[in-house]
Amino acid sequence: MTAARLDIDLTAIVRNWRTAAAGRRADAVIKADGYGLGALEVGRALVAAGCSRLFVAHLSEAVVLRAALPAPEIAVLNGLTAGSESAMRAHRLLPVLNDGDQLHRWTESGGGPALLHIDTGMERLGVAWADAPAVLASPAIGRASLVGVLSHLAVADEPNHPLNAVQLARMREIAAALPGVEASLAASSGCFLGREFGFDRLRPGAALFGIAPLPGQPNPLAAVVRLQAPVIAVRWVEAGTSVGYGASWVAPRRSRIATLALGYADGYLRHGSNRGRVWFGDQAAPLVGRVSMDLITIDTTDLADPPVPGDWAEVIGPHRPVDTVAADLGTIGYEVLTNLGQRFQRRYHS
Repeated sequence: MTAARLDIDLTAIVRNWRTAAAGRRADAVIKADGYGLGALEVGRALVAAGCSRLFVAHLSEAVVLRAALPAPEIAVLNGLTAGSESAMRAHRLLPVLNDGDQLHRWTESGGGPALLHIDTGMERLGVAWADAPAVLASPAIGRASLVGVLSHLAVADEPNHPLNAVQLARMREIAAALPGVEASLAASSGCFLGREFGFDRLRPGAALFGIAPLPGQPNPLAAVVRLQAPVIAVRWVEAGTSVGYGASWVAPRRSRIATLALGYADGYLRHGSNRGRVWFGDQAAPLVGRVSMDLITIDTTDLADPPVPGDWAEVIGPHRPVDTVAADLGTIGYEVLTNLGQRFQRRYHS
């Protein structure tokens, strides 16, 4: 078997959900197939641990999830798209109503439980702040069977950014205007901003999977993912020999090159060419040459115990957390996880 191995710790995901909640009521955002790690497996583990509401982005994600998980509430963040009303009801889903038109369409088509999204500063989805007073005063609000109102912080990963205080104040206004309707503002980073951001329910997403919620601060979350790639070839190259496409790396000396079965088709981005390193046990070795579709090359010359074909390299794991890998790839941990491919041997642990 030459496919890379992806180990996913479901127990750590549940632990992170509880850490983010810190004794408060928390839902779970498992969109994009559970941030690339498997929405069904992740959803089952969280529901078994007591999570009662899951969020996804698209109706299609929600339908698949509902077929496997009959019990929890499942909310669709991208809202009530045209013609989706009957499917929402048939699968017992919660539409997140993102504007006045969606609110009216939902109530006029028969209504039912729903969430209302009011934009307090992100400027993507949600009822525009300027339109919020009219929407909140609309007779449709009383007919909508709202089970929650939510907004989303734009700069939660920067605790001192002034927009956080603006959005907090606006959310307080919304909560006061909708007494008895549960309010939710904080997602992953927001869970760690302060208890005043918590309101009635939290919505951790990336935090479930061990991504650091506040960059530059110690990460309170458990590692969830371990990615290992097998060595499938080892060769010596002489000084002056180039390795890989584009001859972007030239050996400065006689070098031992290990080729691993991992590439950009598996989600290891080309931006990682000639950057970062992998680990063989407690030995680190640099990635040299370009990342290709199926392969990366590693300079193992300086290792006291060099790998041989059949050995495994740690690409993400205890020595190299997902946020470190993200920095090497010029991106964020969210993108690293959601890009993980389908060729891995996936192994779930609980």
